[in-house]
Amino acid sequence: MALSVDQCDTLLSILDLQSVRNFTLEALCNDIHKKFETRDFFKVGTCIVMLLQNNLLPEPEQRLAAITLLYELYRGEPLANTPFGSVFIHLLHPPEHQSNVGAPKLEYPGQLPRIFPQEKHFITQLMSDVPKDSFMKKTAVQVINADTPQQTMTDFSMIQLLLAEKQSELPQTCKTGIPVIVSLPEKLSNSYTSDAEADDSIIKKLATGDDAPMNKVYKPEFVTLAPPLLNCQDELVWLNPTTPKEHAPVYDSSMCVPDITGYEARQLMNKAYKSALSIPQQQQLLTELENDSKLVYHIGLTPSKLPDLVENNPLIAIEVLLKLMQSKQITEYFSVLVNMEMSLHSMEVVNRLTTTVDLPTEFVHLYISNCISTCETIKDRYMQNRLVRLVCVFLQSLIRNKIINVQELFIEVQAFCIEFSRIREAAALFRLLKQLESGELGLVSSPTLNSKAKLDG
Repeated sequence: MALSVDQCDTLLSILDLQSVRNFTLEALCNDIHKKFETRDFFKVGTCIVMLLQNNLLPEPEQRLAAITLLYELYRGEPLANTPFGSVFIHLLHPPEHQSNVGAPKLEYPGQLPRIFPQEKHFITQLMSDVPKDSFMKKTAVQVINADTPQQTMTDFSMIQLLLAEKQSELPQTCKTGIPVIVSLPEKLSNSYTSDAEADDSIIKKLATGDDAPMNKVYKPEFVTLAPPLLNCQDELVWLNPTTPKEHAPVYDSSMCVPDITGYEARQLMNKAYKSALSIPQQQQLLTELENDSKLVYHIGLTPSKLPDLVENNPLIAIEVLLKLMQSKQITEYFSVLVNMEMSLHSMEVVNRLTTTVDLPTEFVHLYISNCISTCETIKDRYMQNRLVRLVCVFLQSLIRNKIINVQELFIEVQAFCIEFSRIREAAALFRLLKQLESGELGLVSSPTLNSKAKLDG
């Protein structure tokens, strides 16, 4: 997987010394996006790494532009997830810096160039979560010539750990190869003048074509001896058995037996939608769900069946919803629970969930608004008074356990209390709101997750 000749020419024109000196880094990044498709980014990045490894970008400003383009190819993705994340770590922390003091610097095929402090500071800014507009508006020359501030200790240990974990997953044979390209020694200053056309010709030979050398590595050949053939003299004895006692047929008794895993749990759930289960039946269902964490996804519960389960078996509904918290459909279950008809059982389910797990704030607020609206629109005076008492006790529980921020619903709840001030519980809730508003009431600093608010009917 290599670049075509035209693509290689395009990349070299972007990294040309005059182009790098005249255009800002932002303009070079825009140019790479205009002239290359996303599917070609890996090939472009591989070619840039090859240029860096083999000293084919000798000028510091060219190296800086190449490193910027390498980062730009996968900008927006976590660095540890990109195919070239280890390149930036090696530029900042080359392997030779980890050798003993006084030991000679290591030289090996594919070694990345040693960079100047200005380049190292620039790479640190690229990898950090800092605004990049300030230095992307500059040319590479301006970045290199700028004063380098005192180097701050930036911790990239988490990126290094993630990269090390990914490399550890590769087989050892993938980590034993070395590039087939052996770079020239580092050019000494004023030793000779490089021929740009010759360099371009070399780059095209290395980076283009079906058998591009930059995609090849040399690996040692692992030779294993062929195992000896098994000398088996009685392999066909089963064709003509002579001793029936030694060759008795065996029948697999498990064949054609249906898999009844979770069958009883599904049967109990079907009953739970229609009527209340007995105590032994509830315990049996809960025990099966507890023993198999995946069983909750195979018992036939859907969001449309949740209201029936809540009304007939609220305790089962609570446990099932708690086990579905990591499900992708949990938002659908919440939506159904919010919009179902308000009742003692639905309020019991919501109250238990709010005191056990962290529910989305918008879900709790929407449910409270639905409860208030139901109380205001119901015609039966007796049922209205009963529901108002339930809602008031429910709201007091949420407020005292700091599960909701009452300031966000203050006006709505206060208007509800005033409308039903004839009811004792509504008056008590109103006094609680006033105490909170005046600062007289001191509540606990965090929700009491294990408390269970009892709602009296």
